[in-house]
Amino acid sequence: MTQPPTPFYMASNNLQPIRNVLITRFSALGDVAMTIPIVYPVCEANPNVSFVFVTRKVPAGMFVNCPKNLIVLGIDLNTCKGLFGLWKLARNLHFRYNFDVMADLHDVLRTKIIRTVLKFKKVKIVAIDKGRKEKKLLTSGKSKLPVKTTHARYKDVFSELGLNLGEEFTSIFANGEIPKSPIVPAKGEKERWIAVAPFSQHKGKEYPIEQMQMVINEMARWEHCHIFLMGGGEKERDIFDTIMRRYNNVLSLPHIKHSFADELVLLSHCDVMVTMDSANMHLASLVGLPVVSVWGATHPSCGFMGWHQALKDTVQLNLECRPCSVFGNKKCRYGDYHCMSDISPEMIIKKVLTILERDE
Repeated sequence: MTQPPTPFYMASNNLQPIRNVLITRFSALGDVAMTIPIVYPVCEANPNVSFVFVTRKVPAGMFVNCPKNLIVLGIDLNTCKGLFGLWKLARNLHFRYNFDVMADLHDVLRTKIIRTVLKFKKVKIVAIDKGRKEKKLLTSGKSKLPVKTTHARYKDVFSELGLNLGEEFTSIFANGEIPKSPIVPAKGEKERWIAVAPFSQHKGKEYPIEQMQMVINEMARWEHCHIFLMGGGEKERDIFDTIMRRYNNVLSLPHIKHSFADELVLLSHCDVMVTMDSANMHLASLVGLPVVSVWGATHPSCGFMGWHQALKDTVQLNLECRPCSVFGNKKCRYGDYHCMSDISPEMIIKKVLTILERDE
């Protein structure tokens, strides 16, 4: 007779089995994308446990090819504003899924309120240690020591809950079966596909578009090269439109209706991506695509490097004032953002060529 699977237990004196886990991470797209290389293996390594990941509506679309025991809920936060709204959200979630434990991967006021409600339901809670003090020392210039990565901090939460961490994440399409997408054309044998995501939410993390156009201009001249422009809103779409009109081998993805699944399929066929310290770096990392990442006000030592991305593929200047910001949202103390503008297009092009030659 087959023995029933052994349940996993909480690290507590009464050894209560873990059956249902709530995971929370509201936030920017990139922060949520960074959870996937940790959450997917944890779910797969604990098949008898049910996981519910609660996030915003838009980031929820990134969770493609999910483990069978993972439910992703995209919440419209406008419907649960204030203390009462969050109390109602927490109560309804617990009523529906009967959580044993909560893994708070965000640790902000919103998730703290949810935690408080669930504590009254006897839910065991572990929250991420963001290392705010260490990061403050880095951005103030008082330390140059790299802090623990965000991925490692996510792992710590699940480890403290007593859950198996699973095998190392390689790709969201780890089974080798990349689905087809109507927006992804057939790729020729000699073709080189390069994704370019030049925009960021904050100026301190954005390479000047005039200089990025010089990078694109050079790469567009390469034989068998196709460039895919990614990211941005309405204003950025107009810039892409201007760039796209100059070449017959440059395509703007924002001009095509598509989903996160389509974008991930496209990236899985690309050879390299050029991007900022932004969500696109983390999307590329989900399919194992090497990234040439351009860093300005922020720095990889703050812990937000893409999953399994190589430090040697970054483009950054060794300046005394870097990093001045963890998230790139602070104004430049000199007013010129020279940490970005002093990076030459040739520096980026050289890194791209190095990766392409490495894969030949």
